[in-house]
This record gives sequence, C-alpha cells and structure tokens, in this order.
Amino acid sequence: MRSINPATEDVIETYDEHDEPTVSARLDEAWREFESWRTKPIERREALLADVADVLRENADEYATRMTTEMGKPIEQAVAEVEKCAWVCEYYAEHAAEFLQNDRIGTVPGSKTYVSYEPIGPVLAVMPWNYPFWQVFRFAAPHITAGNVAVLKHAPNVFGCARAIESVFERAGYPSGVFTSLQIPAERVSTLIEDDRIKGVSLTGSTRAGRAVAETSGHELKPTVLELGGSDPFIVLDDAPIERAAKQGAKARTQNNGQSCIAAKRFLVHETVYDEFLERFTEEMNALTVGDPSKAQTDIGPQARADLLESLHEQVTRSVVSGATLHLGGKPLDQAGYYYPPTILTDVPDDAPAATEELFGPVATVLKVETEQEAIRVANDTPYGLGASIWTGDTERGEALTQKITAGNVFVNQVVASDPRVPFSGTKASGHGTELSHHGIQEFVTKKTIWIDEVSDSV
Repeated sequence: MRSINPATEDVIETYDEHDEPTVSARLDEAWREFESWRTKPIERREALLADVADVLRENADEYATRMTTEMGKPIEQAVAEVEKCAWVCEYYAEHAAEFLQNDRIGTVPGSKTYVSYEPIGPVLAVMPWNYPFWQVFRFAAPHITAGNVAVLKHAPNVFGCARAIESVFERAGYPSGVFTSLQIPAERVSTLIEDDRIKGVSLTGSTRAGRAVAETSGHELKPTVLELGGSDPFIVLDDAPIERAAKQGAKARTQNNGQSCIAAKRFLVHETVYDEFLERFTEEMNALTVGDPSKAQTDIGPQARADLLESLHEQVTRSVVSGATLHLGGKPLDQAGYYYPPTILTDVPDDAPAATEELFGPVATVLKVETEQEAIRVANDTPYGLGASIWTGDTERGEALTQKITAGNVFVNQVVASDPRVPFSGTKASGHGTELSHHGIQEFVTKKTIWIDEVSDSV
C-alpha cells in the first residue's frame, strides 16, 4: 500500500499490510488494556487527554507537514486542523466527567435510582483521508476518555498520519493498547467488525462505505456512528448580504481543496440577486491561488489521488454534456500533481451529475430559484442530509427556514462547520448517530439503570 504525494506524484512511502496474526495480537492487547483502562478514574483519563492537546501544539508543524505531504491540504489549513484537534481534546478534558456523571432519577420513596454510563470496549474507527487528524481526534477524544479503547483503520494514503497519531498518544503517556492503528485495506473491515473483540464501529466516509459497515454491524448487533457524504445547499435569498455570501461561499466550496462532506456544493440563488451573486462569486473563485500546498499563499492544493481527480472531471464533463454551462474552470491543470481549478457550473439540468451526485472537489453548482419555497424544495431534493446554510438579511426569516430543511446541521449567515461544543450528525443517506458535544460522548457507552431499595424488616 503506497502513499503518494499528490502535489508531485512521488511515492512517499510503501506500507506493508498487517497480516492476521499481527491484527489479532493488537486486538488482544486492546482488549486486555480495556479491562484496566475502564477502571482508571475519569479525572486521570481527562488529565492524559489534556496532555495530548499539549503534544499536538508542541509538534503542530510536524503533523501539519505530514498531512500536506500525504493528501495535499494547504499548509495553513493543516496547521489549523492540528489546533482544532487540540481544542477538542481540551474540551473533553474539561467536560467528560460532567457529561458522564450518574443521572439520578426520582422513582419511589426509599429507592435510589440512577443511570450510569459505562464503556463498552474496543471501538473500531474507520476514518478517511480528507481530514486525517481531525476525524480521528473527534472520535478518539470523547470515546477513549469515556473508558473505551480505540482501534483505528485509516485510509492507506495517510498511514503516515495514522502512525503520527499513535505517537501523539504515546508521547502523552497513554498505556499501550488504548490507541491502536491497523494497516489493512478496506476489504478486511467487515471481518474486523465481525470479531468479538470489537464492540462498536464509527465510520466517516462515503455512503457506499457506510451501507457496507451498517450491514455488517447490524448483523453483529454492534452500535455504529456513521458520518457519510453530503451535497450541502447554500441558499442565497433575495435579501442576502451578497458580498459576504459570495466570499464565504467560495471559501465553503474550496476549503480542503473542495474535499469535504460539509462543503457547500449546490448554490441556490434567488433570481433577483442571481446575476450579482454569480458575478461576485466568480470573482472570489477566480482569485484563489492554486498551487504548491506547502506554500502559505496557496488556497487550493491538489486533489488527494489521481483517481479522485479523474472521477471529478468525469462528473463535470458528463454535466456539461447533459446541458450544464461551464462558467469557470473545468479542466485539470496541465502540470505534475492532481490539480483541479476552481470551477463553476450554471444552467445545470435536474438529472445532471452536478445536481444529483456529490462532487468532491472545488466545483460549485449555481442554480437560479424563483422563490423561497423553490429554494427549500431544491435544497431537500437530494438523498443527502448533512448540512445546509441560509443567507439572509432577516435572521428571523432564516431561523424559520431552518425547520424546513432536512439536514443534521443548518447554519444561518455562516458556513457549515463542526464544533466540539455542539452535536454533529447527518440524516438520510448522510448517516446516523452523533459526534461531539455531550451527545457524542454517549454513543459508545451502556446507559445502565441502577435501582437500589433500602433493606426493610417488613414483609
């Protein structure tokens, strides 16, 4: 399994696949450590997590460079990703005990009744390449601190990031086995889920991968959290702040080289402001710097792999053949590396790939809508339901519309983002289960009812 620098197409490193004895030995170690780790006071687990935040910040440049080299993320965004990982660790280091304290429930006089939150065991994390540190830490920070242990199956093109994350926990002083990384291909995940030593599964990835994991996990009766794909609408109403919406829209579409599940992908613009928005949005997209992701001035780096570049361009080409207008970009750059320029498609037919599929790259679909009602209809006319953003000068109007959009996350006058303080989840084909906040930390615990009656001599 090879890791290739997408900016140069040079091979970074070749990794040997872990054989079955190696995988089994690591699972045995994880299970043995769980029996000890679960009994440690949560205050000790919180303290170790705070140390993880320190390790991340002390080595931020090293980890950011690793991300940029392996999957092409612009270096400043990579540094910001490391900082966000430190933030989620600090958040749960401060709040985990509060979120998992016994929940006392009044029942009858003389009885003590409450709910305790108890860890379930080793939890498998199947994680993607696009946010190779953040996706792992937003899983690991809450669930390890809850008393579980983590088994990571990372994407092969970012195995170097997986090894670096292992070293973070080692440097912070975690016992061996609390965080384990496996170098295996996707084809072996089902067998891993079926293993009795795995007690739950969290996956961030495609809807196809989510269905496969859900099928196996369901058969094994194991809990899952699935954060899957998205085709997020970016709704620009007739009273929207156009300049800000255009600027933030370009950022929302192209951040992380456009390779984000919660990126704004379909721009639904009211006809009265359509021309103005398209003009400003085009200016913003055209002004972005495409180039070497290791340079601070770069806004958009390469796509993460050659096949991803090819698939993206094929979707754009099929959309144009279907009748869409290529307003900007639309052709891979003629140079080394997997570079695709900021691209805008307009006049997109309802059945074109740009309207019906997730485009995982810096390609925006801009659609004209006649009314607010049409904007909501088109926003919901997708199998996905991850995020959405609404832009309007009337926040009450925007808030009212949030109730009409079928998505797990809806933002008004702000781009969709994950934040440790609030829950993050999808609906429909975008998955199920919750990450982050106090909701997320309770996904892989047993909510155990405890009922204690006082001893009495009466019969």
